[in-house]
Amino acid sequence: MSSIKRTVLFAHLHDIAAPHHLGSAIASVTAATTEALVIVLVSQLFRTAESPSNRVKQWDNVQRLLTYVYVKATKAAQDLGKVLLDISVMLKDPSGSFPSNFGNSMDMCFRIQGDPPVVHLPDSIETLPQVFVVPDKVIEAHRHVRVTPSCDTSPSSYPVVALGGTFDHLHAGHKILLSMAAWIASSKVIVGITDDELLKNKSNKHVLESMAVRIEKTRSFLQLFRPDLEYELVAIRDVYGPTGWDPNIQALVVSVETLPGAESIDKKRSAESLPPLRTFVIDVISSESEKLDHEDMEMLKQTKLSSTFIRNWIVKNTV
Repeated sequence: MSSIKRTVLFAHLHDIAAPHHLGSAIASVTAATTEALVIVLVSQLFRTAESPSNRVKQWDNVQRLLTYVYVKATKAAQDLGKVLLDISVMLKDPSGSFPSNFGNSMDMCFRIQGDPPVVHLPDSIETLPQVFVVPDKVIEAHRHVRVTPSCDTSPSSYPVVALGGTFDHLHAGHKILLSMAAWIASSKVIVGITDDELLKNKSNKHVLESMAVRIEKTRSFLQLFRPDLEYELVAIRDVYGPTGWDPNIQALVVSVETLPGAESIDKKRSAESLPPLRTFVIDVISSESEKLDHEDMEMLKQTKLSSTFIRNWIVKNTV
């Protein structure tokens, strides 16, 4: 298959388990793409904000699903030396519509053989060349899907969710973090982005993206993932950002590496007599995690999900 710049892959899911049957399809479409790949996972389980399913109870399952797909595609790209390939994963309700401009810059549409048609597609997608990819044979096995006890009284979602980071050269790890914050939000996501002034000591700082670029890329991805939410992106110069003073934030999403920051935020909010935040931890993108299947964990350990790795690669490969 010859290389194509920008592609989209549609795949229907029957549940929120890691879609191992799509492994080869994801890898082959990644191999055929040179600039940007959007993977659209379609399922009735991804209902819209107007009629949300219990998003909080599905936290572990959705996190595992996104991690599997992102790592599969990122690993395939890195193995081919395509470290800068822009990979995005969407979770789509089949009854929902797409933005009218979705697909305007796409060159080819891939679909999984045997899947039902995707409805409400914009003309920009319908008129693309269509290629059907054969999925792997589904092997029935024990699925690691957690069931939350019915006595759990957690809200199904949170109106305002916050998270923070550098978000340099936006990669799969960032996108999982951002996606999960958007997944559990029902109204607004506040993203704190580390100010340029605090990044003076970063390795290969000369290829680090500017604040304006980091904000633009982060906002664009979030609007692709969930266009129904409000997004507020702000520069932060300390560990707190808006979480240190905004009483309207209910939840905080952090990675394992930044968990100490969440503890500092808890203390700060307590001192300011602000309501405590429910903290959600992105842990399956950590190579120490055991929440993925063994095969998935081995793939994760070989995949470099870091801005530092990307900047090093850029420096080494820039003539």
